[in-house]
Amino acid sequence: MTFERTDFILANARIVLAGDVIQSGWVACVDGAIVEIGEGRAPERGLDLAGDLLMPGLVELHTDHIEAHYMPRPKVYWDPVAAVVSYDGQLAISGITTVFDSLRVWREAGIEEIDGQATLLADAIASAREAELLRVDHFLHLRCEVPMPSVVEEATELFGHAEVRLVSLMDHTPGQRQFRDDEKLRLYYRSKKGGLTDEALEALFAQRIQYQTAYAARNYQALIALARTKGTPLASHDDTTPEHVAQAMRDGIAIAEFPTTVEAATALHAAGIRVLMGAPNLVRGGSHTGNVATLDLARAGVLDILSSDYVPASLLMATLALPRLVPGIDLPAAVRMVTQTPAGAVGLTDRGEIAPGKRADLIRVHVAGDMAAVRNVWRRGERVA
Repeated sequence: MTFERTDFILANARIVLAGDVIQSGWVACVDGAIVEIGEGRAPERGLDLAGDLLMPGLVELHTDHIEAHYMPRPKVYWDPVAAVVSYDGQLAISGITTVFDSLRVWREAGIEEIDGQATLLADAIASAREAELLRVDHFLHLRCEVPMPSVVEEATELFGHAEVRLVSLMDHTPGQRQFRDDEKLRLYYRSKKGGLTDEALEALFAQRIQYQTAYAARNYQALIALARTKGTPLASHDDTTPEHVAQAMRDGIAIAEFPTTVEAATALHAAGIRVLMGAPNLVRGGSHTGNVATLDLARAGVLDILSSDYVPASLLMATLALPRLVPGIDLPAAVRMVTQTPAGAVGLTDRGEIAPGKRADLIRVHVAGDMAAVRNVWRRGERVA
């Protein structure tokens, strides 16, 4: 999407820096980059932000919300490019200027209707980008279900897209990780596809366990090798036990998505692996699957990155809530969890901070009590919302 780019000054703003807040200041941008920051009155007239917050654009590493736009109702499939454009617009008005679109790389016919559509959605994102229909920066995050027979082949094909920048290694086999208690998995599938009988679920679980035994170890090593060949960061998923932590450390995992226990998260964080948790978990007050709460990890000092997961607006909501909920986390620290830290974890060092030389990815946020709304969004100095 093409917008007119101009050099500009944003004035009379509360500016959230990486380690401080300028209570009243200004930011000058030239040719898509931040060139100067100051306190008090701007040196020349600029856009008056009326005391609103000015923050770096949010960086989202894990959201599968694109699926809700592509399949808005069960068995109803929208035009994929139109779905991408709608999804992109929702991200922009949520303050997200960089997104890693999380595409599920596995097939399970008859269970998850969206499965097997990663290539279709990746192509739709590429088409929308080429047609200049997008407001925010899109990269691809391949969510690889390790035990599935064809996952390595499918991931290899998707690496044909240069935008692949993150690979997560997942295992949702009954009795494993998030679903150590397989009753949780039964509830999950029933909510997704209520027509499944107990008999059908037993057959599905037996097949999943068979796949895990036959393919998981081999696929896991092949996916790690593929990511390393491409120089792509790796994420683990649902780490639960000390063995999972040791595996993540051994295999050079950069990001641990949604660890299920405080013990696992603490060990991962201590090892320098970035702990990512869901913003909806924090906003709702807990995990919808009964695992550890995001707030508990924040209070333990082991939360590094927030992700909107399935609700784009939750990223900003959780960021602004954290300083109220955790005395040890101030606003700059909370903002780093959705800007500088996720950007750095995937090698995007040109954004995520309001500082000279960084990209002018900026959001204006109006706060009213405990509520907030994004009023303006700039990506590389172009106003996109």
